[in-house]
Amino acid sequence: MGARSLFSGHPETTLLSVFHALYKPQQCIAAAANSDSEMQLSAWAGSAARRVFEVACVLCALPVSLPVFVLVWLAVRLTSAGPALFRQVRMGRDGRAFTILKFRTMPVCIDPASRPTLTSSNNQQFTLIGPFLRRWKLDEVPQLIHILRGEMSLVGPRPKLACYESVRLACRPGLTGFATMVFAREEMALAKVPREQVDAYYQAVVKPFKCRLDAEYMARATFLTDLKIILKSVFRDWNDLALSELPPWLPQDDESAKRWRTEQALPAGDGLHELRP
Repeated sequence: MGARSLFSGHPETTLLSVFHALYKPQQCIAAAANSDSEMQLSAWAGSAARRVFEVACVLCALPVSLPVFVLVWLAVRLTSAGPALFRQVRMGRDGRAFTILKFRTMPVCIDPASRPTLTSSNNQQFTLIGPFLRRWKLDEVPQLIHILRGEMSLVGPRPKLACYESVRLACRPGLTGFATMVFAREEMALAKVPREQVDAYYQAVVKPFKCRLDAEYMARATFLTDLKIILKSVFRDWNDLALSELPPWLPQDDESAKRWRTEQALPAGDGLHELRP
């Protein structure tokens, strides 16, 4: 189970087996994911050699990434009003906050507080090229700067808003990662949830899974698994079949909802009550 199973066995079943194994624990996933304990790191994940490897990768990629940066910057500026870069405060290693950079994919909002913090394909407006940038993850290119500055890694848990961070990260957040690959099309999955329930669904269902997947990976990460995740991310080999197995939105505690909770071994008080209208 964990990181290694992502790269072995049949691709149609490995992610699903990991997903189901993590989804049916003997104890509440949400409680474990929301604990204050730090994420455990493998010897490689906490090593100086990993940092050298990441910086070397970014520097070697500059001949390709710099032209891409310039082209995307021009495309964003020419197709929508406003700055090309989007800035937002995210949580980093040891609870330190930093301002993350992304290419802007949505129109400038006069009142940012009115915009949902979680993006699904039906609760946000996008710029003309926004969907393309998100589909190909080109909006994340500016984050290579954070890797050089030591605020992020190539592979690790994605940096989150403070309200969505469950654990105190012992590692730098990543440009890509294990949970990122599983949830590569997260926006499409969240689009099935009523808009007013997206945040509650994410907190009760999606966030605990992501936290556990990332924790499992960082505890077992090696040079080879990092390299494979980087290559799979570059070539968009995400194999996110597990998204189809996300539990349904439960609008109320009817008989089917109770049966589903029993099948998944979810104890009372796991946070799913927040999904009711």
